[in-house]
Amino acid sequence: MTSPYERPRIVVVGSSNTDFVVRVPNIPSPGETVLGTTFATVAGGKGANQAVAAARLGAAVAFVARVGSDAWGDAALEAYSGEGINTEYVVRDLEVPSGIALIAVDDRGENAIAVADGANGRLSRADVDAAAPGIREADVIVLQLETPLDTVRYAAELGADGGAWVILNPAPASGPLDRALLRHVSVLTPNLGEAAILSGQSVGDAGEALSAARHLRAQGAVNVVVTMGANGVLVEGEDASGEIPAPSVQAVDTTAAGDAFTGALAVALGEGRPLLEAARFAVQAAAASVTRPGAQPSLPTREELLDGT
Repeated sequence: MTSPYERPRIVVVGSSNTDFVVRVPNIPSPGETVLGTTFATVAGGKGANQAVAAARLGAAVAFVARVGSDAWGDAALEAYSGEGINTEYVVRDLEVPSGIALIAVDDRGENAIAVADGANGRLSRADVDAAAPGIREADVIVLQLETPLDTVRYAAELGADGGAWVILNPAPASGPLDRALLRHVSVLTPNLGEAAILSGQSVGDAGEALSAARHLRAQGAVNVVVTMGANGVLVEGEDASGEIPAPSVQAVDTTAAGDAFTGALAVALGEGRPLLEAARFAVQAAAASVTRPGAQPSLPTREELLDGT
């Protein structure tokens, strides 16, 4: 099936990792050893996941990233090309390895993740400048926080100056974000925990999420969309607000649910959909992703969403 909307141009500036995933009966506590069942090596990284999510949903995607000159970098570039992603702005780093993530996934589909950033930690303003031609032509710029904050801030500024939607998925969050960054953000997409860290408020339900979202808008973000897992999302925007429920599904692995959401949101906004409609589309993509294991392997195609599978 083809989309009735124009194919959007999306530039993702962010991280590329290889995920080493162990299935466990429960997430280990500090000092605890848990015997797992299966092990898999899969492509991941929030930036890469969001790029793949957007490409599978029909966007023309370019990826700005760094990978090592190693086997993991070779495999990542081959996989991105196979997804139809433009990799001309992906830099091969000669000095540090590709990023990796160690992921434990329990029987409920919840996960715990430890990341060694590797080449991701060296993504620079110069790398973003090299991608400026693509950024200037983009409908949407997508960012996360697995690369240096200065680089994220610079990419947001370039994207905003070019008139693109600038989506920031603030993960991992370690503290409040400065106004110099937030004033360039069209849509901020934290989960409940990230909303709490960014706002300095307790955020455990939709009411508290709304308070945090309003605080973050007051700090400069134009729109805030708080993802609440199985409870859907809360939208607090310049022109629209409301809650969108998530469909009831059997969760297998939630590893890339936020990335599926952010990638799908970018596609829908790039197609010209209103924010609430775009968020509904993104909720469907996220719900589909949790029904399958792995990060990038779980990300749905446009056809799967249209077919309701």
